Amino acid sequence: MSLKSERRGIHVDQSELLCKKGCGYYGNPAWQGFCSKCWREEYHKARQKQIQEDWELAERLQREEEEAYASSQSTQGAQSLTFSKFEEKKTNEKTRKVTTVKKFFTASSRAGAKKVPPEKVEKAMDQIERYIMTRQYKYVFCPETTDDEKKDLAVQKRIRALHWVTPQMLCVPVNEEIPEVSDMVVKAITDIIEMDSKRVPREKLACITKCSKHIFNAIKITKNEPASADDFLPTLIYIVLKGNPPRLQSNIQYITRFCNPSRLMTGEDGYYFTNLCCAVAFIEKLDAQSLNLSQEDFDRYMSGQTSPKKQESESWSPDTCLGVKQMYKNLDLLSQLNERQERIVSEAKKLEKDLIDWTDGITKEVQDIVEKYPLEIKPKSQALAAIDSENVENDKLPPPLQPQVYAG
Repeated sequence: MSLKSERRGIHVDQSELLCKKGCGYYGNPAWQGFCSKCWREEYHKARQKQIQEDWELAERLQREEEEAYASSQSTQGAQSLTFSKFEEKKTNEKTRKVTTVKKFFTASSRAGAKKVPPEKVEKAMDQIERYIMTRQYKYVFCPETTDDEKKDLAVQKRIRALHWVTPQMLCVPVNEEIPEVSDMVVKAITDIIEMDSKRVPREKLACITKCSKHIFNAIKITKNEPASADDFLPTLIYIVLKGNPPRLQSNIQYITRFCNPSRLMTGEDGYYFTNLCCAVAFIEKLDAQSLNLSQEDFDRYMSGQTSPKKQESESWSPDTCLGVKQMYKNLDLLSQLNERQERIVSEAKKLEKDLIDWTDGITKEVQDIVEKYPLEIKPKSQALAAIDSENVENDKLPPPLQPQVYAG
C-alpha cells in the first residue's frame, strides 16, 4: 500500500492487507508487509543484532590475537635464551599497558577507587575513534574485499531512474514554494551529501542528524505544527531521491562497522540513522503499488518515455509564483522543441537515404548505357591552312604592284 493510505490508519476487514505485526495499520509490500512504524522497529532490531554480533566477533578476534601473540612469545623464549629477559620485559610492558587502559575505561572493584565519569569515557572514546579512523580511513572505507562499490552503483542508478517521483506521490508534507521551507530542503540535501566527505563515523552520523533536523523544521513550517514520524520518513525518502548522495551504501556500511555501538543503539543519532537505512531499503524496493500508480505508467516513467503530467495553467491558483508558471511553460516549450527536433532528424535521415538511392540509380543507368553503346575515340584530323599563310608549293600569283614615279 502507499504511504498515504498507511498514514490514514484506516482499519479494513481484509486481514491480508493489514500489517503483519497486527497493529491495525495498512501493510506495505515494499516493507515486507509491515507498516512504516513496525518496519522501523523490525529494522532497528535487526540492525542492533548485527551490531552486537560484529562487536562479539571483534572481541573474539582480539582474544585470539592476544593468545596467538602470547603463544609465539613463549615459543621464542624457549628457543632463544639470549633474548628471554627482553621478551619477558616486553610482555610485561604490554600487559601493563593493556591493564592500564582497561582500568581507565572500566570501573574498579576496589573500595575507595576513583571512578571515571561516563562523560569523560565517552569523550575519550570519541577521540580514540577520531584518531584511528582518520589514519585507517582509506584502508577500511569501501574495501576491495566487499561488494560495497557495486551496491553504491546500483543505488545511484536506481535513484537516477526515479528522478520523476514527485512529493505528492510520496505524500511529503513539505511546500517548497515557501522560501524558508525551500532553504531547509537545500540545507538537508547539502548535509546528506556532505556525509561522504567526513572520515570519522561520528561525524558522518552528525551529518545525518543535521539533515533530519532540517527536515523536521521544514515540515513544522509547512504544517504549522510539530512533525510526526509518519511525516518524517517520506520526506527523508524524497530528500535522498532529490540529492542522490554519493557512495550511500558504503557510508552506511562504514558507520555500521566502525561506529561506537552505543551511538547506534540509543539516542537521536541512532534513530535518524535507522530511518536513513529504512529510506534506502524503501527506494530499492519501490514499485508502482507504493506510489499508487498503474504498472503501465510506472514502467513508462522508469523507461523515460514520458513523465508525470505537469500542472496545467488553468488549474493554477491566482497567488501561484510567476516563476513557477514560467518554468512550466518553458518545460512545455522544450518538450515541443524536442519532438520537432526528433521529427526533423527522422526526415533528414530519410532524405539522406533517398539521395543515396537516387545517386546509385543514376550511376547504374550510366554504366548500362556505356556498356551497351561503347564510345569510339577517332584520331585527330589534319588542320586546314589559313588563308593568309605562305603558299610554298604553287605560288603563281602576280607580283605586287610597286609605286612608280613619272617625270613631269
